[in-house]
Amino acid sequence: MQIRTFTFTVNTKGFNDIVDITSEIQSRLNETGMKEGNVLVFAPGSTSGITTIEYEPGLLKDYPEFFEKIAPSNYNYHHNETWHDNNGYAHIRASLQGSSLQIPFIDSKLLLGTWQQIVLVDFDNRPRRRNIIAQFIGQ
Repeated sequence: MQIRTFTFTVNTKGFNDIVDITSEIQSRLNETGMKEGNVLVFAPGSTSGITTIEYEPGLLKDYPEFFEKIAPSNYNYHHNETWHDNNGYAHIRASLQGSSLQIPFIDSKLLLGTWQQIVLVDFDNRPRRRNIIAQFIGQ
């Protein structure tokens, strides 16, 4: 059993920017030489998240609209009173989304569905440079 950890950066636009990172994760898996195992994909920070979606134009609109309904950006969050950065909604959304995802792989291929991509969602209210950690455990 081996463990390999990689870090890479993604520049985002903020404001619910959704970035497909599937090819980056697959590329790092190829570098490991591992055939079977799992990868943990993690986004450090409290205003972004990791998930899988079908990365297509409709969902790229639907997903942010969904979060606007359940954690509206124009709500008066207590976080904003504390830090005066007006991104309380981003913290709530990221917490609901989750900051990590585990994906199995076999024959050095991520076991994703046909229409499933790994994405970083940046909920913050400004562009960011996000670090992503991919930790592979396998053989």
